[in-house]
Amino acid sequence: MTGTVTNIHHVGIVVRDLHRAYRFWRDTLGLPLVKEAELADQGVRAALLAAGDSEIELLEPLSPDTGVARFLASRGEGLHHLCFRTSHVDHHLEQLKARKVALLDTAARDGLAGRIAFLHPKACHGVLVELATPPGAEAVVESPVRFKRLVIGCRAPQETAHTYRSLFDLPDVEINGGPRTMLGWAGGSTLLMVPASEVGGMEGMVALSMVAPDMPPLIARLEAFGPAMLLGAGELTVEPQSSHGVHLHISRWHFP
Repeated sequence: MTGTVTNIHHVGIVVRDLHRAYRFWRDTLGLPLVKEAELADQGVRAALLAAGDSEIELLEPLSPDTGVARFLASRGEGLHHLCFRTSHVDHHLEQLKARKVALLDTAARDGLAGRIAFLHPKACHGVLVELATPPGAEAVVESPVRFKRLVIGCRAPQETAHTYRSLFDLPDVEINGGPRTMLGWAGGSTLLMVPASEVGGMEGMVALSMVAPDMPPLIARLEAFGPAMLLGAGELTVEPQSSHGVHLHISRWHFP
């Protein structure tokens, strides 16, 4: 590929009300707000929040006749898309078009993350994938909670992983065998492909995993917020009804 994917830029989450969502993602988890804007061509108000080397994007529909609004009406709040950072989105898009990959955008356009383009979900086994080239070098904003992994439910994890390797040149990350496959960057952001049978038959993006090296302050903020959650030894799980439709797992784990 001419455009090289270097990491997961962000994961997009559709919410009913952006400022209400801030109460959990920004104020409780502590993810710093990087950018917020109204995107008229997409019919959304969107915000990017820092999560280590990656970001979380919150999307609030502004009118009922947009794709994001239809997603919200049919599925409710939750995981919407996956965005890869690529060194040159225009070149990457040309390569995909030459291979006749199904696209939503045949030309890159301006978005909150920079120059962006979306592939059709059928190109990536039901996952809506965005490519983004930010306008310049992005400083890593310190965050007490960091992105770790996106979990994708698949009928055939090996086949799904092959598609992602082929389209985005994603490297393999070694795991302990079995039907699961992990792609991404060791010690950084990764995708975990798991059999749909392991996640209640769900296919597509099913869960988000994050890390918090300093758990006690996070747990204190969560307990004050009062979400439905399960606490374990060095880890916690926030139930989707409290995290805007996202199955969210947070563990105490340090990047090298």
